[in-house]
Amino acid sequence: MKNIFIDLETYSDIDLQKCGVYKYAESPNFEILLFGYSVDGGAVSVVDLVSGESIPTEILIALTDDSVTKWAFNSQFERVCLSAYLKKNYPQYFKSYNADDDAVGNYISPKGWKCSLVWAAYMGLSLSLKAVGEVLKLTDRKMDEGKALIKYFSVPCNPTKANGGRTRNLPKHDIQKWNTFKEYNKRDVEVEMSIHEKLHNFPVPDFVWEEFWIDQKINDRGIKIDTNIVKNAIKIDEITKARLTAAIKEITDLENPNSVMQMKQWLAENGLKVDSLGKNEVKELLKSAPSKLASVLELRQQLAKSSVKKYQTMQHTMCADHRARGMFRFYGANRSGRWAGRLIQLQNLPQNHMPDLKQARELVKTGNLTALEILYDDISDTLSQLIRTAFIPKDGYKFIVSDFSAIEARVIAHIACEKWREDVFKGGGDIYCASAERMFHCKVEKHGENSHLRQKGKIAELALGYGGSVGALKSMGALEMGMNENELQPLVDSWRNANLNIVNLWWDVDRCVKQVIKERNSADTHGIGFKYESGMLFIILPSGRRLCYVRPRIGENQFGGESVTYEGISTAKKWDRIESYGPKFVENIVQAISRDILCYAMKSLSDYFIVGHVHDELIIECKKDVAVDSICEQMSKTPPWMPGLMLNADGYETDFYCKD
Repeated sequence: MKNIFIDLETYSDIDLQKCGVYKYAESPNFEILLFGYSVDGGAVSVVDLVSGESIPTEILIALTDDSVTKWAFNSQFERVCLSAYLKKNYPQYFKSYNADDDAVGNYISPKGWKCSLVWAAYMGLSLSLKAVGEVLKLTDRKMDEGKALIKYFSVPCNPTKANGGRTRNLPKHDIQKWNTFKEYNKRDVEVEMSIHEKLHNFPVPDFVWEEFWIDQKINDRGIKIDTNIVKNAIKIDEITKARLTAAIKEITDLENPNSVMQMKQWLAENGLKVDSLGKNEVKELLKSAPSKLASVLELRQQLAKSSVKKYQTMQHTMCADHRARGMFRFYGANRSGRWAGRLIQLQNLPQNHMPDLKQARELVKTGNLTALEILYDDISDTLSQLIRTAFIPKDGYKFIVSDFSAIEARVIAHIACEKWREDVFKGGGDIYCASAERMFHCKVEKHGENSHLRQKGKIAELALGYGGSVGALKSMGALEMGMNENELQPLVDSWRNANLNIVNLWWDVDRCVKQVIKERNSADTHGIGFKYESGMLFIILPSGRRLCYVRPRIGENQFGGESVTYEGISTAKKWDRIESYGPKFVENIVQAISRDILCYAMKSLSDYFIVGHVHDELIIECKKDVAVDSICEQMSKTPPWMPGLMLNADGYETDFYCKD
């Protein structure tokens, strides 16, 4: 036995989408209904556990045997569910991979597990089993009846007179549906095996699976939640919003102050006609609105803030040990291979800029609304800024937060051989000042001579590195920061003239991509490989990892020039043909290399308890005697596959998660 292909059908009274698989499987009412499997690609068996059938002993043993590879589409679900199943029903076969003081003890080691979803993402495919089957044109396809069957058997039902007041549907309530459910379970295993057969010539490298196992361990470990902060933040928000609603109603007599239509109508009746009540539009309106209307708009802005949604999600996802798990989707961004956030979404938490963060946090933790109202004008904003602080280390531990300094800027400078930029990083300089100096040909200091130009340098750096122009500057807020429309194009020109090697990189990559698609061969530039193979464009990174673009073509862009298109997940979250060009491919490459560097850091720091990561930042739960400098030093080590790259990591220690 070398490989087992697995698919489960399960039941729980916990909402999987809202709470995640860890909380889902932890419920006392969780159970596995059907266990579909195939050994080494043989015939698929379906074990009907509800009807009293049993999983064969050799399969139970294999579930924790790292020498046997277990495959599933989104294998995290199967692994976590089977961990709960074994612990409850077959504790003699359950093996934890827990180390001293770690928090992964309830789960089977991920080391013996691989994921067909990750494989699909690695190949630039969709992230659903059905869509993958359609794109690959598989003979075996996921059954359309599945969604209805899952709704019938896998989640609680509403009690009615017709169903006798029951809250759950069992096989005996519709044996025909149950038999179809078993066929559905069998088909999912067959589809997964078909994916393997279709992709077997394009295996995921072993080192990427090692990264996946590290990711799974981080998800298994989770991160502790301060329940008092969460509980009181939600309570304070309820009280605050009730007061804001009452205040608006008193002024306007509106039945629902949250209604955009009602508010627009009231404002119009009071002499202020508006097209939108968006954040930026309201900001402009407040500059000239009469005081009465301005008061209403300000109150409504506070009311509209969804400051506690993250806190509520924390409550939903938190396991019995007060740790939230399953927050990271490995290879969630299949253009670069970066992670995507799940559930609480650490990647888009509000920033905290309060100088007295610790004080505000303590007031919320103790539920002291009176003091909060005295000290802070905007309670919703205060709660929003405190969201990060709800993440805490376990007793006797601390957080060390370490992140790379300007990693994308360093990577693009290195691969483009933009020496002046590399010299800035080598000397520990400020890239925004240095960029402004090159653009405006004068001395720029952060807090000194020509300091006003640093902001222009910063905007240019953030907006223009991947071929952006005037539109990119506007989207970065250039106009809101005080820049004039007529100076945007000169800023673009200045930046490009100061970074000719980066501009050359864009078009060298563009040339290579077009060449390999037209000629169906290979090419390379700046240490990056390009290859056309089996209807795919592969970009080979320095790490050895490959980015995949499905069914690339040479087409015509809106300007009548050549463009590259490929099939992938569009911004509309649909499988579609996507247009790209040199600078966009460079963005994918730079972000992908940055991701690989973070993975290298994770591997070098894997002996520590990594509990989270945000973009280019690691959050480590460690003992009090661990030095910040030692973590940063390890994180700053350059991977052997990218010699000469100047890396730098900065960090700090804290008793709760925050931005330093």
